[in-house]
Amino acid sequence: MTVLVAGVGNIFFRDDGFGPEVVRRLATPRAEGLRIVDYGIRGMHLAYDLLDHDGPLVIVDTVPGPGDPGTVSVLAVGPDQLGGGALDAHGMDPVAVLANLELLGGSLPPTYVVGCVPEDVSEGIGLSATATGAVEAAIVAVRRLVADLQVEV
Repeated sequence: MTVLVAGVGNIFFRDDGFGPEVVRRLATPRAEGLRIVDYGIRGMHLAYDLLDHDGPLVIVDTVPGPGDPGTVSVLAVGPDQLGGGALDAHGMDPVAVLANLELLGGSLPPTYVVGCVPEDVSEGIGLSATATGAVEAAIVAVRRLVADLQVEV
């Protein structure tokens, strides 16, 4: 069993690059049974990878709340929480990717989101100071979650 940690977000919209930044910092050293990928905005790539994936999925991304900017939370995601939406071959809407897995012949694995409430998602490269300050907390949250998943699953 492998845990897939997927960083999602657009690095050209400041704090939306939170997921890619967290997985970049997590990438070394790699642990056995752990796959870390920066998907950025490549939603179809994540969808196709999930078709061959045999374990839990941890998505690292920005989330709309609850809490103030910089708040990091861990959420479990189930099929009943996915409203749907159209897959965009050139974009990344994690909800649409997960909701449409069955159309591609797959199924939703145990899925979790480690998310950070963004402060600034305007055009620009680089996280705000608030999001930068939350990166380490997200790394700790991902490591704890992965350790729990590797024991439980």
